[in-house]
Amino acid sequence: MLIDDVAVDFPDMKIVLAHPSWPWVDESLSMALHKENVYLDLSGWSPKYFQPQIIQYANGPLKKKMLFGSDFPLIRPEKWLEAAQQVGFKPEVLPGIMKDNAARLLGLA
Repeated sequence: MLIDDVAVDFPDMKIVLAHPSWPWVDESLSMALHKENVYLDLSGWSPKYFQPQIIQYANGPLKKKMLFGSDFPLIRPEKWLEAAQQVGFKPEVLPGIMKDNAARLLGLA
């Protein structure tokens, strides 16, 4: 993927892949795992439509690199959270996804 080249060539630039990078979900998860400057924005979809590997990585190795994005008014935060809990997001990763990861990415924490 071209984004991988950009991430390598510009290591100080933060890159956020959105809409869980469909249809390149596995590729985006791999980039976020192996590139310090690549993050994933979970906007645009309800968690009930996420592929299982998104939830698995959000609960594990990428828990500090997943970002909430509502694409408001498409999905309201409270509906997103409700769906996230129903599909297996661990309660302890949700504060990071909803706020803390973005604050760190933006230099606010």
